[in-house]
Amino acid sequence: MTSQPQTTRMGRPGFGWALPATVFFALFALVPLLMVAVLSFTTWNGLGPPEFAGTSNWTRVFRDPVMIESIWLSLLLTALGVAVQTPLSILLGVWAAGHQRNRAVLSAVYFVPLLLSTTAVSVLWRAVLDPNFGVPSRATWLFGDGNLFGGQATAIGVLAFVSTWQFTPFHTLIYQGAARAIPPVLYQAALIDGAGRYRRFFHITLPQLRNAMITSVVLMVVGGLTTFETVLILTQGGPGTDTTISAYYMYQKAFKGFDFGAGSAVALVLVAAATVVSLVVVRASGYDRMRSSTEGL
Repeated sequence: MTSQPQTTRMGRPGFGWALPATVFFALFALVPLLMVAVLSFTTWNGLGPPEFAGTSNWTRVFRDPVMIESIWLSLLLTALGVAVQTPLSILLGVWAAGHQRNRAVLSAVYFVPLLLSTTAVSVLWRAVLDPNFGVPSRATWLFGDGNLFGGQATAIGVLAFVSTWQFTPFHTLIYQGAARAIPPVLYQAALIDGAGRYRRFFHITLPQLRNAMITSVVLMVVGGLTTFETVLILTQGGPGTDTTISAYYMYQKAFKGFDFGAGSAVALVLVAAATVVSLVVVRASGYDRMRSSTEGL
């Protein structure tokens, strides 16, 4: 009499595995968010107890044309970041995943901006692009009067460029890891079928990078909508209010105007905008539909 081999079915991990992360997220994300939501309905200058003010903060904020402009500027900077960083990160990530000569050395040099803080990067580029002593003052034939911070278009261009310079290496790492995880058998089969380099890239590499692309774009959206240090150091919201994005507007209201109620309202608008845009990206990518169909197999 032979014994039948027993098969064990591995179920999903229990909730206990997620409990530490859940507690951490609740304490440092949900609770502060709830406190900010309550504070947005009060009047508080940082001293003494807050006083209930109803919806007056929300009314004042959305009647302020600077607030409306700051939302559009935040979305514009975010869109520029996604449009520029995504193709650059994909190309550099796929290249860094290869076996080219000196690839490791060049990748290490390229990833240096990841070692620097946003403040250090902003101070560096502020000095480099200074209209009096920086590169633009020595190359007026290219930069005109040399003051890249004097106009809205050029100031936004500088902000987008500095963000791209700093954060493209991070997203390159995401695509590098995803590209290395692509099964080599797919490329071997494509070579047997006579597919060239470009067809392999567009028909194998890009589709396999889909999940990494969703993750990268969501991180770009959240990072773009919450950009602060770069604007604070490079433009301080100027000229005028031409680069006053929502995060900097929140800083002006709360920490310069000591109007923490209005600042809290702006912070909640930022949270809602980042959440909605991220959900739209995931929904538009079809990732949720693809996942549900896979789980049904």
